[in-house]
Amino acid sequence: MIKVALRVYGRVQGVGFRWGTQRVAHEIGGLTGRVWNNDDGSVGIHVQGKDAMAIKQFISEIKRGPMPMAIVEQVDIAVGTFPDYKRFTAEQG
Repeated sequence: MIKVALRVYGRVQGVGFRWGTQRVAHEIGGLTGRVWNNDDGSVGIHVQGKDAMAIKQFISEIKRGPMPMAIVEQVDIAVGTFPDYKRFTAEQG
């Protein structure tokens, strides 16, 4: 299982970014994880899957911004050390 943790900076809150991220994960398929807002205005993402190409495609879509109003300025990427997820969810808040 490939696990990646992302932190996305820019205009990524209040523009549907979390819901767009969830949509991208579902469209690509085979990915699970979660997306949430951080107090500093960034968005956190945990994504996991067995297909490296699917993970790469997901990251590319996130860098582009999954919603038209989003402006992604920076994406920090790290190896994920989180527990397994059963589905991909966008957390409220």
